[in-house]
Amino acid sequence: MITEVYNIEGMSCAACSSAVERVTRKLPGVESSNVNLTTAKMTIVYNPAELTRDQIEAKVERAGFHAFYAPPERREEDLTLFIKLEETLVRQKHQLVTAICFAVPLLYISMGHMLPFELPLPEFLSMEKAPLGYALVQLLLTVPVLICGRRFYLVGFRTLFKGHPNMDSLVAIGTASAFLYSLFMTILIPADSSCVHKLYYESAAVVVTLVMLGKYMENRSKGKTSQAIRKLMELTPDTAILLTESGDVEVATEAVTEGSRLLVKPGARIPLDGMIMKGSSSVDESMLTGESLPVEKNSGDFVIGGSMNYNGAMEIQVTRVGKETTLSKIIQMVEDAQGRKAPISKTADLVAGYFVPVVMAIALVAALSWGIFGGEDISFCLTIFVSVLVIACPCALGLATPTAIMVGTGVGANHGILVKSGEALEIMHKVNVVILDKTGTITEGNPQVVDVLTGDPDLIRIAAGCELLSEHPLGTAIVEYARKQKLELAQPEDFRSITGKGVEAMVEGHLVAIGNQAMLDLIFQTRLTGKVMDYAAAAAEKGQTPMFVVIDGELGGIICVADTVKPTSEKAISRMQEWGIEVYMLTGDNRRTAEAIASQVGLDGRHVIAEVLPGDKAGAVRDLQKDGWTVMMVGDGINDAPALAQAEIGMAIGTGSDIAIESADVVLMRSDLMDVFRAIHLSRKTIRNIRQNLFWAFFYNILGIPVAAGLLHLLGGPLLNPMLGGFAMSLSSVCVVGNALRLRYVHLND
Repeated sequence: MITEVYNIEGMSCAACSSAVERVTRKLPGVESSNVNLTTAKMTIVYNPAELTRDQIEAKVERAGFHAFYAPPERREEDLTLFIKLEETLVRQKHQLVTAICFAVPLLYISMGHMLPFELPLPEFLSMEKAPLGYALVQLLLTVPVLICGRRFYLVGFRTLFKGHPNMDSLVAIGTASAFLYSLFMTILIPADSSCVHKLYYESAAVVVTLVMLGKYMENRSKGKTSQAIRKLMELTPDTAILLTESGDVEVATEAVTEGSRLLVKPGARIPLDGMIMKGSSSVDESMLTGESLPVEKNSGDFVIGGSMNYNGAMEIQVTRVGKETTLSKIIQMVEDAQGRKAPISKTADLVAGYFVPVVMAIALVAALSWGIFGGEDISFCLTIFVSVLVIACPCALGLATPTAIMVGTGVGANHGILVKSGEALEIMHKVNVVILDKTGTITEGNPQVVDVLTGDPDLIRIAAGCELLSEHPLGTAIVEYARKQKLELAQPEDFRSITGKGVEAMVEGHLVAIGNQAMLDLIFQTRLTGKVMDYAAAAAEKGQTPMFVVIDGELGGIICVADTVKPTSEKAISRMQEWGIEVYMLTGDNRRTAEAIASQVGLDGRHVIAEVLPGDKAGAVRDLQKDGWTVMMVGDGINDAPALAQAEIGMAIGTGSDIAIESADVVLMRSDLMDVFRAIHLSRKTIRNIRQNLFWAFFYNILGIPVAAGLLHLLGGPLLNPMLGGFAMSLSSVCVVGNALRLRYVHLND
């Protein structure tokens, strides 16, 4: 099975997207087909042995729409698509302004006589004195409006004849009926001047104008929902300065190959991912990681393509190009999330699939019922028919979920939170257990010297010299500690590593051994006692690892090393607990060390899962799931990947391994545990927004259609004017998109 994405043209409402899904799902070899109305993209999973791209495109074409395969390497094409959308929006604006210019005088002429006071009109436009001139002027003003809104008729009737009517079909049938009836009455005026009272030109023209206004506002708002992707796409500079033997050459960024050396000047964007070979600078990675402060970068550090170089020139060696760059992967993740539907949208899609035919049936039945049982004339029945058709709005139903998900995932991306699917965004709000891997998630993942007990001022220098050739993280921590103090370190001689115990070497003529309790027991042949050993035991109780330094057979001191807790870990765990979420810490450390770390971040022993082998982490997740919990697993290592996949939501710290990131549903670009809380908060806000949108869409239709069908008139109230129905329909879609856009201003720390 392969997964492909297609651009779909000609869709205007949820009935359209539902129709495309329905016809493509019936094709042989198709496993799934999902259409996103907001992005106008279809994601289809199918067997290429049974189906071809041409067959998929042809099937969509027969349904009344156009499908074009969108290849994965399409950054330039997508940017071109954004430009085309802007051009379309400008064209729609011009058509709207033209329609308004004709609709306003039409409304003045046709409705002016209904006002309590008389509006001035020339005699040849008088309904009583010149009925034919009055009708012909209205006809001349209506035709340009219908030409500006011709899309509704071209698309509406095409999809109707193809058997998949949509919102455009409702507008086209309703306004065309009003226009043709008025035209027929105009022809009869010379024979019967009373026909002038049965004109509905203004209803046809004004309804089309109002729907055009609604679609323009809706499309302009929808354009804002995709701003996150567009901003990310625009981060990569068009050109890069390539360093060659013959000098610096400015080349297109796409032409740069892996391994090339580039010069990045101050104030320029870094073209591609790479390693700094020369120079240092402050780099702004906020658009990619959400980190507001610039990051100091030096020789040997990695830089991300698309980030902004501030104050220093750098030479970088390119390590990733094309779709393998960090920026390309982020864009792909965001696009995938916006293209995949959340489970909550299934109800709206189901309703939308049957909505338009049902509305057409209701309009016809209501009009006939008023004519047969209510004794009303044809003009009254036509008003009912047109009102029902134009007030019904499957657009709001179709936009309710995808717009909120697009904005929500865009907000997440701007905060360095990459959600891979709409489904993950929805499930996250149900999470009631969060399991946090200790090393690299709660803690920094880099052991550091936290305390030293010694009477010898040279202890650190000698101990660090002994550890210079060691590859153990604890030894590296001691060496780094000495270098930060700018101590001169002598090279060790006769270095040897004693597995499971420590290291030994000659340093400056001294025999130095550094290691754990087992090393101490090996040297002294008996367990030492006293205040020094009590200190070591107390350090171990705090979660620290005591390293004993023996110089020439004498215990010289103790260096305590610990994996320090991240500054935001305690706050993040506290915020999640305040929301009623059970937080567990998972680690392979012994229970005593694990509980010491847990106590620092506000977790008790009941919420510590310790001494877990890497292969058993997924089992720990499974045990909680068996008790009915919805589990989120947060980790960063290769050994976390099975647990990330097992949990309902797997969340990978972005500084972790590629395998962990691939296994996760959510990726955090920063190594900040507060982003776990922010991601859950974002999910809750987004789902709340979707529910508001769906409520408004369903409530609007439940309330609007009966009113348009004449329910209020039956109870002695007014009859709904088709123009008000068209305005209400446009307003409903704009309200739904506008409500979704409110997510852009959500504060994730609240």
